[in-house]
Amino acid sequence: MHPTAKDTRCTVIPCLRYRDAPAAIDWLCQVFGFERHLVVPDDHGGIAHAQLAFGNGMVMVASADHESEYGDLVNLPDQVGGVETQSPYLIVQDADAVHARAQAAGAQIVIPLRDEPYGGRGFTCRDLEGRLWSVGTYDPWTTP
Repeated sequence: MHPTAKDTRCTVIPCLRYRDAPAAIDWLCQVFGFERHLVVPDDHGGIAHAQLAFGNGMVMVASADHESEYGDLVNLPDQVGGVETQSPYLIVQDADAVHARAQAAGAQIVIPLRDEPYGGRGFTCRDLEGRLWSVGTYDPWTTP
């Protein structure tokens, strides 16, 4: 491990903003299987900071705002024509099961469920606010 990285469970954690962060947290937990690690409400019915665990990974979620230094730096997908410059990838046991839950929850499937030529099976979808998520069984840590 490079000496810059701390020896901890997960050293890269995506941070995502949502207009309705409480609903997004519910959706991410129900559809993808995230678990609430820490949720800190704000004074306006939103989320000041949340940590959602997924295996040994995590995402941080907060309500969208333009009242903080960080909030001024982040746009939502609908503010930039639905284009994302990054998207999380979730390594799952059963991509078909997650795909079924995503479809049932109204996710827009943008890349269909399929077997990939490099290994694994997966799909890409947009969540309830248009954020892009890739989900699959491909594990770059164990697949040569």
